[in-house]
Amino acid sequence: MSDRVPMTRTGFDKLKADLNVMENEQMPVIEKRIAAARAEGDLSENAEYHGARESQGMLQAKINMLRDKLARADIVDTSKLPKDQVVFGVTVKVKDLDFGGDEEFTLVGAGDEDYDVGKILITSPLAQGLLGKKVGEKAEIEVPAGINRFEILELRFDE
Repeated sequence: MSDRVPMTRTGFDKLKADLNVMENEQMPVIEKRIAAARAEGDLSENAEYHGARESQGMLQAKINMLRDKLARADIVDTSKLPKDQVVFGVTVKVKDLDFGGDEEFTLVGAGDEDYDVGKILITSPLAQGLLGKKVGEKAEIEVPAGINRFEILELRFDE
């Protein structure tokens, strides 16, 4: 995969801090658990050893995923993006044309996502369907649950 991963400097720094914690705090704890379990003798029936090895493998997979995201990071300067259309970093207020309610989404990069407050990844199907739209335009977005139809009501750039 050579696709760039758009993110803000804040998101990049957060992912880097998460990686640092995993590599320098969590991994040494797991390695100590493995060493202590290994010292108990027969490894074939040692549940603590096998559990620690499994934890190590899962943590290593997370570390590898974060390293990959950071290696492919594309730091976006939102001040240079158009202000009249849906782009990276915008908070877009939409009207749901099927259910009638208004919703707000902020299009963010890796490390900044928080679905509970409407911060969605720029690479998500919903964000991709909104990209490039201007106030007043409608968007039909195919998502796993069907088709979402929205009208763009407002664009806001929170600096």
